[in-house]
This record gives sequence, structure tokens and C-alpha cells, in this order.
Amino acid sequence: MQQNEVQSILVNHQDTIKSYGVRTLFIFGSVARDEATAESDVDILVEFEGAVTFERYMDLKFYLEDQLRTKVDLVTKRSLKPQIRASVEQEVIRIP
Repeated sequence: MQQNEVQSILVNHQDTIKSYGVRTLFIFGSVARDEATAESDVDILVEFEGAVTFERYMDLKFYLEDQLRTKVDLVTKRSLKPQIRASVEQEVIRIP
């Protein structure tokens, strides 16, 4: 899936995505670098408004997978491993 496709889908579903308590979404990884293949998942960094429950996190993940029709690796800044944090932060693309 190409970067512009992912951005378009996420923007078109912005209202529903925000209803999950999302403040901001970013894409990163192979999709952000335009290196994705048919087997690639979509890496998404999410910032939530306040605390989030595991149920809401999983509901958002499944919703994104349904809309994008592919596997989504959904991560929060807190869950980023220190050894990859810098590279992720350099390549993130904010979804408006």
C-alpha cells in the first residue's frame, strides 16, 4: 500500500478515528518511506487524548485494519523501544 493511499483513507475516516480518543496519528516504516510491498503492514504511531484502555486501543487497531484492509502495527510513543525511537521519530508523517 502506498503512502498517499494510507493518508487518504485515514483522513477520510478522521472523525471516526478521533472518536476512539485519538489526538494524532503518524505513519512510519516502509509505507512512510514508500518502500512497502504487498506483504507489508502499516506502521502507525498514535497519540491518545489522556489515558486509554486496552479495549479502546484494540478497537482502534481493528478499525484501522478494516479500513486499510491490511495488518496494522499500532504503537504509542511510550511503547516505542529506545533502540528504534530515534529512527521512527525521523521518518514519521503526521496525518492531518
